[in-house]
Amino acid sequence: MKVTWLGHAAFLLEGKDRILVDPFLSGNPMASMKAEDVECDIVCVTHAHGDHYGDAVAIAKGNDAPIVAIYEVATMAQALGPDIVGMNIGGSTKVGDTRITMTNAIHSSCFVGDGKIEAGGNPAGFVIDSGSRVYHSGDTGVFGDMRLIGELYEPELALLPIGDFYTMGIREATKAVELLSTPTVIPMHYNTFEAIQQDPREFKNSVSMKTSSEAVILKPGESYSLG
Repeated sequence: MKVTWLGHAAFLLEGKDRILVDPFLSGNPMASMKAEDVECDIVCVTHAHGDHYGDAVAIAKGNDAPIVAIYEVATMAQALGPDIVGMNIGGSTKVGDTRITMTNAIHSSCFVGDGKIEAGGNPAGFVIDSGSRVYHSGDTGVFGDMRLIGELYEPELALLPIGDFYTMGIREATKAVELLSTPTVIPMHYNTFEAIQQDPREFKNSVSMKTSSEAVILKPGESYSLG
């Protein structure tokens, strides 16, 4: 599987299918690709915040790809035209040749626009098995049941936020790696905005010192080959 970081929490996973996760590209100062240039088969959205939901609808419609999200987010998207798979935490489903499991995340989720806030269901993460198994945690703090995610689904790669303020910081993300026991981790959700400035080398060193895993630092647009 080819794993490409598009900036912030957006990743393109190219395995049996091409899965795009959290496509915040328009308005993202770190984005390595324009929304109209993305080619994918499935769009996964972890929660309703604009820096994750992002260009999901436009990309899904442009690629005739379904949006996979928690039921409330999927239902909101459906009103705008794309096909959806509205699932819930703890469940799994097969879309194309890819098996997707929705996991818990500790965060919030809402749609904000025109001065209004609408509920966006619960935040979530995904374990995506498309030839290789990748855990995208979404926005979250560390939680003890990450150990269960590691034991049940045995992800080969974890994509974890390190930006702090809105999500885990480096200390907490290192603990998450320890709980998950994934061989490899890629940090995300940092340096996009002033509030989440972090040095990923500090995270890499922390992971090396405290776990047996390897942290791989990508620049937006760079890829990592898994499996």
